[in-house]
Amino acid sequence: MGSFTHLDEEGRVRMVDVGHKPPTDRRAVAQAVVVMQPETFTRITDQRIKKGNVLETARIAGVMAAKKTADLIPMCHPLNLRHVAVDFFPEPDTHRIRIEAAVRVIDQTGVEMEALTAASVAALTIYDMCKSYDRGMAIVDTWLLSKSGGKSGDFSRGNPEGEG
Repeated sequence: MGSFTHLDEEGRVRMVDVGHKPPTDRRAVAQAVVVMQPETFTRITDQRIKKGNVLETARIAGVMAAKKTADLIPMCHPLNLRHVAVDFFPEPDTHRIRIEAAVRVIDQTGVEMEALTAASVAALTIYDMCKSYDRGMAIVDTWLLSKSGGKSGDFSRGNPEGEG
């Protein structure tokens, strides 16, 4: 079981020791997409949701989530994030809102989980604020778009609309 980084020799779960690794500039970008009914999409983009400005609330939630990732994902290291940005790309033809979360750190481990958590929680916030209008909303296509830095090098999803 020694080949699994989060297990010790006896198979017990552990947090990986990254103390020997040098801090490097690491970045990650992730996305999530919320699909909804046309009326819900229009209400969001026209800011006619009773609970308030959906996208700005979701932006704040995403930033806060990135900062709390280590509290949510058991083996994640607490990180001193340098930057978190959550942006929205409304797609009127398909009644979708694509969320993109970008995170940066100078540290000994990466920020992929922070970017994924930010995008996911922003999507959940959109759902929460709009569920009284549209319980059929779906959160789809949540994945890492890119990462840079660290020993494993760079990664870029070649086609964000499909796998691989």
